[in-house]
Amino acid sequence: MSEFMQAVVTTSNEAQPLEVMTIPAPVVSDEDVLVRVKAVAVNPVDGKQRQAAVANKSSHVLGFDATGEVVAVGAKVTDFKLGDTVFYAGQLGRLGANAELQAVNAALVAKAPTTLSHAESAALPLTFLTAYELLVDKFGLTVAENSAKGQTILIINGAGGVGSIMIQLAKWMGMTVVATASRQETSDWVTKLGADHVVNHRRDYVADMHSLGFDLVPYIAILHAPEAHFEQAATLVGPFGHIGAIVESVEPLPVGLIKNKAASLDWEFMFAKANYGVNMATQGRALALAATLADQGVLRTTLTETMTGMTAETILAAQEKVAAGKVNGKLAIEF
Repeated sequence: MSEFMQAVVTTSNEAQPLEVMTIPAPVVSDEDVLVRVKAVAVNPVDGKQRQAAVANKSSHVLGFDATGEVVAVGAKVTDFKLGDTVFYAGQLGRLGANAELQAVNAALVAKAPTTLSHAESAALPLTFLTAYELLVDKFGLTVAENSAKGQTILIINGAGGVGSIMIQLAKWMGMTVVATASRQETSDWVTKLGADHVVNHRRDYVADMHSLGFDLVPYIAILHAPEAHFEQAATLVGPFGHIGAIVESVEPLPVGLIKNKAASLDWEFMFAKANYGVNMATQGRALALAATLADQGVLRTTLTETMTGMTAETILAAQEKVAAGKVNGKLAIEF
């Protein structure tokens, strides 16, 4: 195998922040698999990290969600073999997926769904893991069929990547799902995914929730800027309930509003497990469940747009489109 590869790398030039370069191929540790990347999905974190890299004049290969073919395995890896098609969300601090080859800790990897294309599979990992960990690790729920029957969840920004997965998972778990959407297009999307009710987060959705008969809700997921929704969530969350957030707040949150309800504010960050070496194998197992649910037709890919080509122009255009909030579900690039 060649000692070098093509990759899309960040630059210090704001006018041309990405460039295709020839760089050394990644080194495979005993715990890694080496993957020939077939497709990547684009997430808001990609654009944020690109901007930070350009500002810091540092070179990075970005990209997290990916699917591809295993072309080498580390000495301690037993779950994968050459030729396996896998998918994963990767981790911070390592060479990313915007490259011909990527080394990934095998604990974070699972065999990809057999019924989906590379692009469809690549659209799943990061958002599935975020939704799964919020439900399991933070809300304390068991992700199994009808395991939460009778419970209600409010998903704010239901049409985004994470919301699109969470709606499906929550419905499979038997929950009543209320999702927010502000346009007819996004309202139709969340309804198609299984939401029982849709409320508009640009209106007084607390009143709308009450009119639907939901005075208090045990689980609320804020999948957008939390400062814009925390007061409403504090009003709606039930005693000992949970408000989960995945986006960093840029202003202080009035967390005292939920003190007398003994409710919790739960932060979810999918990369925390790999960053700190905590329960990493749970991510591989969660993705194995995602593959099973996809192959059973329970979980549909949230891919809504596919681009083609491992070029700086394509990846930059995709990152900017996602950052602008112009994508329902997920956008992926086939290499």
